[in-house]
Amino acid sequence: MGQHVNQQHFSSVADGIGPADIGEQPEREALEQAWTEIRAGLRRAVGVRLFDQWIRPLRLGSFCAQSGTLDIEAPSEFAASYVSSNFATRIALAWRTTPVGVHDLRIVRASEAPETVPVTPRGFRPQESAARPSQSTRALASSQDASTNRESAGRRAAHRFEPRHDFAGFMTDESNVLAASAAKAMAGATRPAFNPLFIHGPTGFGKTHLLHAIAQAYGETLGGSTGAPPREGAILYMSAERFMNEFVAAIRANDTFSFKARLREARMLLIDDIQFIAGKGPTQEEFLHTLNDLIDAGARIAIAADRPPQQLGSVDPRILSRLAGGLVADIQPAGLELRMKILEARREAVADIAVPDDVIALLAGAIRTSIRELEGAFNKLVAFAQLVDKAITTELAQSMLAESLRASHRRITIDEIQKLCAAHYRIDQSEMRSQRRARAVARPRQVAMYLAKKLTPRSLPEIGRVFGGRDHSTVIHAVKTIEAMRLDNPEMDADIRTLQKQLEG
Repeated sequence: MGQHVNQQHFSSVADGIGPADIGEQPEREALEQAWTEIRAGLRRAVGVRLFDQWIRPLRLGSFCAQSGTLDIEAPSEFAASYVSSNFATRIALAWRTTPVGVHDLRIVRASEAPETVPVTPRGFRPQESAARPSQSTRALASSQDASTNRESAGRRAAHRFEPRHDFAGFMTDESNVLAASAAKAMAGATRPAFNPLFIHGPTGFGKTHLLHAIAQAYGETLGGSTGAPPREGAILYMSAERFMNEFVAAIRANDTFSFKARLREARMLLIDDIQFIAGKGPTQEEFLHTLNDLIDAGARIAIAADRPPQQLGSVDPRILSRLAGGLVADIQPAGLELRMKILEARREAVADIAVPDDVIALLAGAIRTSIRELEGAFNKLVAFAQLVDKAITTELAQSMLAESLRASHRRITIDEIQKLCAAHYRIDQSEMRSQRRARAVARPRQVAMYLAKKLTPRSLPEIGRVFGGRDHSTVIHAVKTIEAMRLDNPEMDADIRTLQKQLEG
């Protein structure tokens, strides 16, 4: 899901719950009951004021049991963006505790939803449905012109994805132009010269946005080329975690055939956060077969991860070879000009609220680590100003976002740490990964492990793998050793302070 959370219109009844068709009533009732309980829990958790302002207006949208994707509708684009940034994770976790089978959650703007929204019964497949269109309905559909069909195709293909996450809403500069251009080529009518497309970059840099944009644009491409909506399952999007969970569930149910068949029918497969299959042997084996079969069949593959293929530790080399054999495009931190453009666009979306230029400049200059954090800070500031009826000023921004501004320092990589420590202690960087235990090599390596644990979000096993495939216990020993030395050895403490200052500077 997501942040990782992934991303149309019912009449209002029973405080935000919409109607369902008669044949779908049992499943709809289960959704309604779960939503009522979740809302009650949210009211207790976030308080009455925030609940009334942001949660109460939300409507229960469509649910596709086949993909496990549920839409929650917000009354405006701004409300959808704010709820996504501040409550979506909490709401998604609450849905996962229910028995209704919600795997992915999308917060969408209600006005962008289709006029009718089916709630797909569990196990439904179009060719198996007893409720087939009548002859008169088919005749009416066949009489529609091609442009209407293409428009319908675009809407149906797009409704499973966050509408805001399209190519028009993805702003580019030199930091992400390759990834954006490759994504557009992947979704185009002409078969791309590369397959698969592998997009990598840290969390919050726009990878999921591009995957959603590819899916929506390719849905329109398929509709435009056939004059009819894409068939069910033509475009499949899922996280690596969901791929693994569904595969394990299929094994337990002794029904892997259905799982494999559904994947291999896809014309396009999009997988997010592929790094999560690391170390999962059976899942990797099935993913490799899926990858090979789909590519051989001419299907298009787009994959996202937080690091390049060669840094995906504990992933089958055959998978890495396949991924690296397509186009690998990275997304770098957005430059100041791009951050300004993004904030300008957000300001236009809330045109009735005055956000001064100096506030835009403050946010763009201070929050450099993530586009998601940048937009989240903007949303938080605007929402607070609305709630307390205050004018937005630089003073208010600095007060409200002090924690975000402090936390938004540059992300440090283990490679940077290894390089700096090697230079500081006058050894070759390759020694950081070697098996040599001489003190002149081992001590700098321990310092680098200590800084990696202190300054990066990487887990102990991940750190160990980058340092020559060492066990996590080796990293723990290094951290404890350097911590003890800092207390007793002023020279070591000074070294650590100097290195940390250089890295954070």
